[in-house]
Amino acid sequence: MAEMKKVATRDSYGAALAELGAEHKDLVVLDADLAGATKTAVFKKAFPDRHFDFGIAEANMVSAAAGMSTAGLVPFASSFAMFAAGRAFEQVRNSIGYPHLNVKIGATHGGISVGEDGASHQCCEDFALMRSIPGMTVICPADDVEAKAAVKAAYEMNGPVYLRFGRLAVPVFHSEDYKFQIGKGEILKDGTDVAIIANGLLTYEAIQAGEILAEAGINAMIINMATIKPLDEELVLEAAKKCGKVITCEEHSVIGGLGEAVCSLLSEKLPTPVRRIGVNDEFGHSGPAVALLKQFGLCADHIVEVAKEFCGK
Repeated sequence: MAEMKKVATRDSYGAALAELGAEHKDLVVLDADLAGATKTAVFKKAFPDRHFDFGIAEANMVSAAAGMSTAGLVPFASSFAMFAAGRAFEQVRNSIGYPHLNVKIGATHGGISVGEDGASHQCCEDFALMRSIPGMTVICPADDVEAKAAVKAAYEMNGPVYLRFGRLAVPVFHSEDYKFQIGKGEILKDGTDVAIIANGLLTYEAIQAGEILAEAGINAMIINMATIKPLDEELVLEAAKKCGKVITCEEHSVIGGLGEAVCSLLSEKLPTPVRRIGVNDEFGHSGPAVALLKQFGLCADHIVEVAKEFCGK
């Protein structure tokens, strides 16, 4: 079998901005001295008059994006997740979330897979922070195709959106005709024994886990849940009702992210046993991305291990 094409979703972000910029003159891109890493340099090269570098001043960048949006522009404020969601949280909350402005936040380098940059840059709290802001849409796409589609959907939507992208190249498993909808999950494989709900780079790991589990006699439903907020409640409830067991998988803390969103929903509307796979209330550390993902259990092998124990196999 030919090896699957791999693309980092941060590259998808830069490419999508350049494509949208050619179609929409109201789109502007802001960055904080990281255009090469966030890949907004692609947009800057094509549209230098609509790219603004604020230096290492993320709070100022976010505040400026808020102001630009009130003038009819559609700003994409870009930086590492640690800085976009963490350092600039107050400005995101008060200047964008509170007045519900039409600003998009493009956060790259999310999660443990930042690798050698270490714990200071491995943001595993951004879903929790952004989910806590009323009216904020939170999206973490799984591959290149979905990431580009998510950027375009965010542009078309009126209101604040937080988009999280990764540094590590990941397999592209969606076909080019894939239709992405904000707030809608995607069943990648039907099943009846356990529902595995994943997002970001854990989605492909869940696909691989599903194949291994099938060989072990476990029929797993695999769901890609790129939109964390608003959650596709109908699909989660359908999966829980059909399978009776749910596993969530995310490159984020088990506190405050996809797993917690799913658990909150099910505890209120359809009590169901759940296992959460994510970073277990600890900081990351420096190391090669793939090795770190395995160490923290963010891989297909660990999903298989948890599913077998959960299903009594």
